[in-house]
Amino acid sequence: MEPIKNILVAVDFNDAVGELLGYAEGLAEKFEAKVWVVHVAEPDPDFVGYEPGPQYIRDYRAEDLREEHRNLQNITRTFLGEDIDKEALLIQGSTVKTVLEEAKKLKCDLLIVGTHKHSFLHNLLRESVSLELIQKANIPMLAIPIDEK
Repeated sequence: MEPIKNILVAVDFNDAVGELLGYAEGLAEKFEAKVWVVHVAEPDPDFVGYEPGPQYIRDYRAEDLREEHRNLQNITRTFLGEDIDKEALLIQGSTVKTVLEEAKKLKCDLLIVGTHKHSFLHNLLRESVSLELIQKANIPMLAIPIDEK
């Protein structure tokens, strides 16, 4: 087994984030690894080919992103111990592509994601970020089942 030095945890803002970070913390302690907590925000409309719109809309979106990043930093500090080397990153883009690019850029050895407990038929009919990551990731992945609440 290759040593684990960098762990990327892909999170969204749901109740399961503590559970995902709990797994990451345990592994980080065991392997003395750094934990990268990554949340992918939706891209700005002008990023995907639309006109940017009035300044007040761009200002509102920028404040939204700053608030999301503050929340991500707070979650990271709350659920990962002080002795864990950690960093919270908020990145805009397409979720699967962005997570995989960051994992590569950060030289991550393990990707941790939550996966919703749905039926096989439900997963066939609905696109699942976790399933797409499993199919496309080139590094080991730990998929944690998330209870729906």
